[in-house]
Amino acid sequence: MTEVTMLDVHGARIAASTFGSPADPAVLLIMGGGASMDWWEPEFCDSLAAAGRFVIRYDHRDTGESVSYPPGRPGYTSDELSADPVGVLDALGVERAHVVGLSMGGAIAQLLAIGSPARLRTLTLISTSGGAGDEDLPMGDVESVEEPDWSDRSAVVEYLVASQRLAAARSRPFDEAAVRVVATLATSRTASPESAEKNHYATDGGSGSWRSKLADITVPTLVLHGTEDPMFPLAHGEALAREIPNARLVALPNTGHEFPRENWPLVLRELIGHTDR
Repeated sequence: MTEVTMLDVHGARIAASTFGSPADPAVLLIMGGGASMDWWEPEFCDSLAAAGRFVIRYDHRDTGESVSYPPGRPGYTSDELSADPVGVLDALGVERAHVVGLSMGGAIAQLLAIGSPARLRTLTLISTSGGAGDEDLPMGDVESVEEPDWSDRSAVVEYLVASQRLAAARSRPFDEAAVRVVATLATSRTASPESAEKNHYATDGGSGSWRSKLADITVPTLVLHGTEDPMFPLAHGEALAREIPNARLVALPNTGHEFPRENWPLVLRELIGHTDR
């Protein structure tokens, strides 16, 4: 069982766990909206740590063991949610880190690279966008799953599995068993699954669009994007790689808006190479 550390981050209780030696370069993993750190699976983190990285993951507010608020009433702003990663680094005594963000976590990572560049060694963006809603970038049409009885943990797990299935690529078999294991763990650790699912999207608009500031990002940037992402089609990853100076795009074949185990060898190879600086 991975040990969880409770941190005081800007006055909020944030749960985190680490892998590897603090003497190694830090890699901070930021997961997507509504998702706890459980979706960065321990086996992936162990593999990264074995390559000489100090891996840090954490539960967003309203997920996992971090502070929870009533459904639809987040006790924080979008800007506060985006500032939490730096607070996690501060609480752990880490000055600079290689920052990796997936989906909403990728948006947060972009904002960190723009607003707090001195805290980043490198930036890695997975399945995310710098211009969601912009007319020149196509948005996918991901089907929605009917809300479960949020008090029924088994129903919540089925809801999460179904949601992950709809976001996955169609050209590759969906690994339902692996997803169910993570969904079950994440649900068991989260005080209010309904808050986890809704509250990140119920915050204010924050600092607004940042796409025009992508050109200001100076840290080495790697963009990893699925060729079959139904939420953010590949054009979003291409735009990030084009608009962030010297960024490099690696397309993830047969991949939707997901982080499947089948991709881990490719992602680890690219991430280890990118952070070897």
